[in-house]
Amino acid sequence: MKKSILLFSTVFFLLTHTYAQQGSTQTASLSPLQLIFPNQPGWNVVKEGQSLQFEVKAVGGTGTRFLYSLTSGRMEEMYFDTLGHFSWTPSFDFVDRLAKDRTVQLLFEARNEKDERVKQVIDLKVEHVNQPPSMGELKPFYVKYDVTNTYTIESSAIKDGDNDPVVFVPIESSMPEGAKLSAQGEFTWKPSTNQFNRLRSNPLVIEFYVEDQPGKARTKGQFRMEVTQQDLPPSILVIPSEKRFRFKEDATLNLKLQLNDPNGEGDITTFSFRSESSLVPNSALVKNSPSQYEFIWRPGYDFVKDPLDSISFNLTFFAIDKANKQQERTVTFSILNAVNEAESDRKLYQEYRSSLVRTWDLIEQLKVAENDLKRKYNKARKGKKARSLTSATLGAGTGISPLVIEVPNTTEKITTIGGTLVMTIGTLEATEVIGRSTKDLVERLNYIMEKRNELQTKGDIFARKYGLKSSRRRPEFINDRDELVALLSLRGLVALELDSSWQNKNKATNENIAKTFKDFNPE
Repeated sequence: MKKSILLFSTVFFLLTHTYAQQGSTQTASLSPLQLIFPNQPGWNVVKEGQSLQFEVKAVGGTGTRFLYSLTSGRMEEMYFDTLGHFSWTPSFDFVDRLAKDRTVQLLFEARNEKDERVKQVIDLKVEHVNQPPSMGELKPFYVKYDVTNTYTIESSAIKDGDNDPVVFVPIESSMPEGAKLSAQGEFTWKPSTNQFNRLRSNPLVIEFYVEDQPGKARTKGQFRMEVTQQDLPPSILVIPSEKRFRFKEDATLNLKLQLNDPNGEGDITTFSFRSESSLVPNSALVKNSPSQYEFIWRPGYDFVKDPLDSISFNLTFFAIDKANKQQERTVTFSILNAVNEAESDRKLYQEYRSSLVRTWDLIEQLKVAENDLKRKYNKARKGKKARSLTSATLGAGTGISPLVIEVPNTTEKITTIGGTLVMTIGTLEATEVIGRSTKDLVERLNYIMEKRNELQTKGDIFARKYGLKSSRRRPEFINDRDELVALLSLRGLVALELDSSWQNKNKATNENIAKTFKDFNPE
């Protein structure tokens, strides 16, 4: 009995365990239907212009075959087949330039043969990518000579997928010297003569960048630059390049003039000038070559008449080519009244020399008078005694007279000599020179020597102090000259008995003046 119960329990356990396993297997095959997507981070994030690819899988349900579909949110160029393969490349304009990203919601669905369905919403994030602008072909730029040429890059030739604002950036290695390109696309250039001639034979290609903002993505653009084929007038270049020239009388004005004609220097037929002042001679324009001239003019000191202090007038240079096209260049001259320094220096030198000549002449006359007085003085001293006796004899002969004196109360008479002889004899020793005293001679001699020495000293100082032109231009020159001339007025001129008609035997040459005044500087 016990054995039968044990066997039954064992069989029941085995059967129960078998049915339990079959029930668990059936329960597992009946799990809910679901969609499986990639699980790596950022799988659903994509940038504009990049491709996003992944696979969708379905699990669960009672079926074994699945069909996949995208039931909502499909965008253009999205691809999703029935096997669950998804691919999409969002365009560059998918995200607005002011936004950083854009999210798209897609509804995926899977269905099996048992018509079991499952749906799931997936968010795809698209990030903005800044794309560089694009450049179309630009029209050529035809350049004229001697003018500021302006070329504006056409905005219609520029496209930006993001509709970003753009600026223009010059490529310095491509830019000719003196050219400028603004951020708005305005190209300006005034070619020089050499640049224009080189451009005529070798057109340039100007390169630049188009840069969008604020992303600063760049695209290189270019346009061709060449010389215009139109007949252009000649141009005139004045060196120095100024519109007004101010200079003094007797100053030389030298202007260099360069002629340029885009059609060649042989195209220039006439070059001259016209002046509002008739005093400007035509000979002032000097031709050095067919395209190079000089204007050389020197107005004299009499150009500006007193009481005017300046004169202004216009002078116009003009060039005419074979097609009678004319170019003009007008400049203004202002001539200032000036002192003729050469003439002034000449007059000051004449004052300087004439003052020294007068001083030298008087010194020479005083030397003669001094020698004459010395001679007379020596002669007077040697002939003192003889001249005194002679004077006394002459005095006695004229002064003696008979005199009869009657004695009172008697009849006697006394004969005697008059008083004139007695007075003359009494003055014999007092008389030294007939009619004149040696004291007078000595006084005159001392005065002449003193005056001559003073004139010599003052003349030496004057000759040394004003020997140079620059020193004679100083205001004190006139004062010192007047002081020297004042010394030539001798007091007691009559007493000195100097002959006013005296003529110097020596000529007033520079050599003779220099002998007297060692520092005299002749010109």
